[in-house]
Amino acid sequence: MNAPLPLAAQIIAVLRDVTGPGSVPLHAPRFSGNELAYVQECIDTTFVSSVGKFVDRFEADLAAFTGAGHAIAVVNGTAALHAAMLLAGVQPGDEVIVPALTFAATANAVAHCGAVPHFADSSEATLGLDPVALGAHLAEIAEIRDDVCVNRTTGRVIRALVPVHAFGHPIDIAATVELARTWHLVLVEDAAESLGSTVGGRHTGTFGRMGTLSFNGNKTITTGGGGAILTNDPELAKRAKHLTTTAKQPHRWEFRHDYVAYNYRLPNLNAALGCAQLEQLPTFLAEKRRLFEKYRAGFEGMTGVRLFAEPAGCRSNYWLQTLILDDDRVGERDTILASTNDAGLMTRPAWTLMHRLPAFETCPRMALPVAESLERRIINIPSSAILGSSGAA
Repeated sequence: MNAPLPLAAQIIAVLRDVTGPGSVPLHAPRFSGNELAYVQECIDTTFVSSVGKFVDRFEADLAAFTGAGHAIAVVNGTAALHAAMLLAGVQPGDEVIVPALTFAATANAVAHCGAVPHFADSSEATLGLDPVALGAHLAEIAEIRDDVCVNRTTGRVIRALVPVHAFGHPIDIAATVELARTWHLVLVEDAAESLGSTVGGRHTGTFGRMGTLSFNGNKTITTGGGGAILTNDPELAKRAKHLTTTAKQPHRWEFRHDYVAYNYRLPNLNAALGCAQLEQLPTFLAEKRRLFEKYRAGFEGMTGVRLFAEPAGCRSNYWLQTLILDDDRVGERDTILASTNDAGLMTRPAWTLMHRLPAFETCPRMALPVAESLERRIINIPSSAILGSSGAA
């Protein structure tokens, strides 16, 4: 009897069966609609910067798609997070709870406010923040004083909770909303990766006081660089637009700014690209779901690894298709990463946990057993929407 192939070779075989030959990126944008026409219109009219019809249209279309009351377009997802935290009242010296398993931008935005990240553990079921474990942690270290949450150990106010819908998969948002209410925390969803993901039909990023999105080149849709703040509060939306547009007061010619603010407004040129991409978003989402089904068929029955599927009651955008190694195969992760990349198949591990980064190693944190386990076991595989189209291999 022939010995079974090494796990790395089995994974490569499945990936090649889905992707076909050649070099395959982790996630590439797809431009198959009105992108060129809309960008050309910006150039022809000279409205390429922060003023132009495509910015307003992109915000309106984004609000309509997500069901948010308002969408404010900005230059990138980090700027969206930074502005949202400022609007949430985060002050220098506050603590803000974020998952340890996230991209650095989440923690960086906290630091940009002069605040301190407080790292929380993840859930095996969602890959995002675990509200049950966090609730137990807060019960041990925090208390409510004068309607604010205070860390008894550090003496700092814990001002906000910023969960992340990791790799596009929704967290247990109902429990997270309740946790934020119980502990008087402002909920700001980092939905950078989850455009098109829903819980019970409601879009991620619309459950908290605010939510933020990213439109980087590797996201489900792209504006080249870009982000957005979502909110259902009209007054907050007005403040968000003012804050991200240098706090310039309206006037026909005078330059009056009523406080120190930020030049975070999304250029019209980028918004034009985004409008064309949004027109195709339902197609991209359908293709990414078909890609998941292709991978599921290929990995079904393979021992040592499983393909992560959307949490129960949720509909994921499947931004990144994610493999989870069994506990006893952790030692093979780097071999698999090296072998797939050597074969021209771009794969990546999860992010380095935030508390392992030099900038954040002294920050407060709860016990992180699940996040530490997932960090060792996650491998993200090629996830471009085109791979799920009917014409793909």
